[in-house]
Amino acid sequence: MAVIIWALCIILLDALLCSAHWAWLVLWKCSSCGGLAGVWAFGLIKWLFLHVFISAVTDGKQRAVLHRLAALLCLISPVFETGRILTAPPSERPTEPSPDLSMLVMGAASSLLACLVWEKWISPDGQKTKDNLDTKRLLMRVLTYFKPDTVYLIAAFGFLIMGVICDTYIPLYQGKVIDMLSGQQLQRGFAYAVGHLVLISSGSALFSGMRGGIFMATLARLNKRLKHLLFHNLLKQELHFFEENNPGRLSSRLHSDVDRMGRTVALNANATVRSTVKTFLMLRVMLGLSWELTVLTCIEMPLLAMLQNKYIKLSKDLKDRTQECLAQNKDLASQTISGIRTVRSFNAEKEELRRYHVALEELCAIKRQSDLYSAVYLLIRRLVSLGIKIFMLIQARSLISAGQLSIGSLVSFFLYQKPMSVNLREIMYCYGETMSTVGVISKVLSYLDRTPKSKEEGDLAPTTLDGRIAFQNISFSYPSAPSDKPTLESVSLEIRPGKITALVGPSGGGKSSCVSLLKRLYEPQEGQILLDGEPLHHYQKKYFHQKVALVSQNPVLFSGSLKYNLEYGLEERPLEKVEEVAKRINVHKFISEMENGYDSDIGECGGKLSEGQKQSLAIVRALVRDPQVVILDEATSKLDVDAEKAVLNEVLSRGRTVLIVAHQLNIVEKADHIIFMEDGSIREEGTHEELMNKKGCYFRLKEELFSEAAEENL
Repeated sequence: MAVIIWALCIILLDALLCSAHWAWLVLWKCSSCGGLAGVWAFGLIKWLFLHVFISAVTDGKQRAVLHRLAALLCLISPVFETGRILTAPPSERPTEPSPDLSMLVMGAASSLLACLVWEKWISPDGQKTKDNLDTKRLLMRVLTYFKPDTVYLIAAFGFLIMGVICDTYIPLYQGKVIDMLSGQQLQRGFAYAVGHLVLISSGSALFSGMRGGIFMATLARLNKRLKHLLFHNLLKQELHFFEENNPGRLSSRLHSDVDRMGRTVALNANATVRSTVKTFLMLRVMLGLSWELTVLTCIEMPLLAMLQNKYIKLSKDLKDRTQECLAQNKDLASQTISGIRTVRSFNAEKEELRRYHVALEELCAIKRQSDLYSAVYLLIRRLVSLGIKIFMLIQARSLISAGQLSIGSLVSFFLYQKPMSVNLREIMYCYGETMSTVGVISKVLSYLDRTPKSKEEGDLAPTTLDGRIAFQNISFSYPSAPSDKPTLESVSLEIRPGKITALVGPSGGGKSSCVSLLKRLYEPQEGQILLDGEPLHHYQKKYFHQKVALVSQNPVLFSGSLKYNLEYGLEERPLEKVEEVAKRINVHKFISEMENGYDSDIGECGGKLSEGQKQSLAIVRALVRDPQVVILDEATSKLDVDAEKAVLNEVLSRGRTVLIVAHQLNIVEKADHIIFMEDGSIREEGTHEELMNKKGCYFRLKEELFSEAAEENL
């Protein structure tokens, strides 16, 4: 604020000195007083005076800024007069400076604007910041993804340049046609001008269409490529990543943010290059028509730049908040719809509606604030443009009266002036839009660059696998759980090949954690798990998950047909093998009774099936892979006795290693080895008879369950 006050004081002092100088010239009737050399002499004397004054009353950074402002104030008039005299035709070259007092106001305004633009955007002290460098690095990184489309981009930019050249000369030939219509000689020159106008107009339409089509095709290819890369990298992440990032937000990043990122970079690059080239070409033609009107047009640039920069700062945060709210709303709606059974069971429709209404109100409030900023910005921008146009009309009247500008040239200039302003606004808009998307680009690239926090897979894929599993001193805590309360602590156990091993114990004892570690859904913090003497991560991922199959209590099915779900993840999909497995565990019958058999649609996430049918299908899906190790985590809890017996017979009939996690001790009794877990450690292990004879933890659990069952029967 202090710098602005001092700047206004310096401008006022400069105006007083200039006014005194002009009054002295009028008093002594000396209009030139040395001509151009006199103007330079007065400017240098004034500069010296202001330099001494600023040094005396200011210090530090304020002094440096005000010194630059004083230099502009003092030198702008000599430089202007020198350019005016040197650029005028020899026959019309003035011999002395112009006594126009309006230059005093225009000089002060131009100096102040130039100083503001320099200090705000161009000065090395304010430009080479970490944010700008990071933004540049991000944008350059995005451009590398266009490398496969290099040929398309070269063609698109080639058509762009040719189309811009044609666009630039359309107003010029329109002005020539107008001048010819107002004259007497119309025949040859008129036909020539009209022919050129038709030719370049046709070229503009053709090249613009080709450019737009190629750019849109390139954008579609980029979006497809980025979405594929991002989805591929997301699928490689560890399970904890998906627990920290809910599906709704990840889906929004994958679709909305990638689309916005590609659209911003590709289309804004197209618009920026087109507008920049067009601006320079138009500026060259406009200077030939009238450099005075061109100067007035160029004053609009720093004014609009300052307004745009302020608007960008205000709207950037709002756009980020809007994007975040959209992701939250999408996630909220997705959770409610996917969990509609739970919502309906607890009669929570009104509560979910209220939550969604609150989320929509928050989004609308942000959009209202954004719309208000946009409306105020547009109003101020149009007022600035209106003021510039009024000055241009006054100057144009003076030039036409002096015979320095024709009516046709004035029409051509105005035909250029509006597109020129549009081009500048488009450049600034593209800059603002790109800057506001930096956060989105950064987030998408962070997902693309993220490496999974799990060990890389090996290359082991033996033709035969015994299925011997050993937990060696395993300690594990979930990433989101407190580190001082480990889920598993120094757990060592062995799962023998061709045998049934059962994990039992109260809830929270660590049984499911052992299953998750065995399936490599998580990695232990200490110790290792061996399969046939080799750590799990030494095996190929595809081979490992085919040989070690898991069936959980609440299996996840996907929308589509029964066949799609049963063959899920298999490269070869032998329907005969699927039917054979289904027959052996008594599932084929209920599938055949469905309307379309194995091609029947099961609804959203298997919504058309009962819980028992879902478990049956999940067991078929696991066994059709012919695994050597089968993990049943409460996998038969919703099956009847006959179906449960058929599943156990099928699992045991081929010498597989079986790990059962169950609370139903009638299944556990059949196990060859029982491990009792509590509080993340092994308390007892042995056969059913051995553990019952010990009368320890397993015995007490058996007695409690037996008592509860007896009470229920009573």
